[in-house]
Amino acid sequence: MITKIGNTQIQPHHKGSCHCGEVEFVVHLPNGIEDPRRCDCSMCRRKGAIAAYVPLSTLQITKGADKLSRYQFNTMTAKHYFCSRCGIYTHHQTRANPELLGFNLACLEGVNPFELGEVRVNDGINHVSDRGTLN
Repeated sequence: MITKIGNTQIQPHHKGSCHCGEVEFVVHLPNGIEDPRRCDCSMCRRKGAIAAYVPLSTLQITKGADKLSRYQFNTMTAKHYFCSRCGIYTHHQTRANPELLGFNLACLEGVNPFELGEVRVNDGINHVSDRGTLN
């Protein structure tokens, strides 16, 4: 559990936005940021973001929902969202559990993901949904 990154205290309701500010969101983080990760799937390798995961209902788009573009591929289960103006990835609905959202930690106000230290990498190349088991 991460409750502080650099000089930024992670608030229970933390604000985030894309680069241009057209898209804003609030994410409920009562325990801080839990288990931030990178992923090595074809999509995540290219976007290079560090994501943290929360239940679907705990991230609310507060501005610019109409500015979000959605990208889906392969099984069409995961939904990746980007600002249509500046192109920043803000969040995604996961493939392994569509009840979870991953959000881009770099979009959180005051958070510098380079201050996180070592971050775990998910094996997205060999996705659990492709193996037929969650183990």
